[in-house]
Amino acid sequence: MLVLNAEQTRAALPWPELIEALATMFAGDCVTPVRHHHDMEVPGERAATLLLMPAWVPGRYAGVKILSVFPDNAQRSLPAIFGTYLLSSAKTGEMLAAIDGGELTARRTAATSALAARSLAHPEAKELLVCGTGRLSLNLLQAHAVTRPLQRFRIWGRNLDNAERIAGQARAVGLEVETAADLEAAVRTADIVSCATLSAEPLVSGDWLKPGAHLDLIGAFKPSMRESDDAAIRRASVFVDTRAGAMAEAGDIVQPLKSGVLTEAGIQAELAELVASRHPGRTDGSEITLFKSVGAALEDLAGAILAYETTVPR
Repeated sequence: MLVLNAEQTRAALPWPELIEALATMFAGDCVTPVRHHHDMEVPGERAATLLLMPAWVPGRYAGVKILSVFPDNAQRSLPAIFGTYLLSSAKTGEMLAAIDGGELTARRTAATSALAARSLAHPEAKELLVCGTGRLSLNLLQAHAVTRPLQRFRIWGRNLDNAERIAGQARAVGLEVETAADLEAAVRTADIVSCATLSAEPLVSGDWLKPGAHLDLIGAFKPSMRESDDAAIRRASVFVDTRAGAMAEAGDIVQPLKSGVLTEAGIQAELAELVASRHPGRTDGSEITLFKSVGAALEDLAGAILAYETTVPR
């Protein structure tokens, strides 16, 4: 059985190939049962989350991700996310690979945002702002650069030192990234705003978004969490990775639905519809678009298959 650590998983998932693998999977016949989502108490700290995410392509591959999110791990200088992906044959049941789940999650999440941006961000988007300084931030800077002709990269975080650390990592891989001290000012000039935080309260106001901006929301993965306000929902054309997931788990969608700011019909499309061209995505240069993702098991399976087939000669 193949075993891939974080570094090997990263090497097996180059951005262009991963984005295309996700597009193929969203357009295909992957089966994705409802994922298991459990809160776990951590004495003296914020609760952790245990996720179990199965998916399979009939007759080809099956897999399940076992993932934990411990939001206070930063106090221990540890990543918030740990996990493992188990890939098996969907024809025989043979176990094929155990793949680092944290690296797989970080890369497929950023690649999914970049895939959505292919349909939703302005074709000539030049400036990207990433909000958040966690594991996803560097990945988002790299992934979005694949799908749009970006020239200016900025990162904002509550802790400016952490933002500078990520900027330094980005410079080491060839991206000239600046830190942003003023979030509102940075949002107002950005063509793409990508948020990957554990915020419980809105960070980005819709009033700050310029015409033609694309708002990419990743971090708020519980109904109680939120990265955007009602003004963003009102001003934007709203898209999601999956309707079922976003309407059940994403505070940026759940809360506006509950208050009446957003209706189910107001969600323009999910990612599978964009990939299959059943919805045109952005239709106007001045349109503000919003994409909310909570993660789908088919994304993990797409990445796991790519990592396996990249590593094992066929």
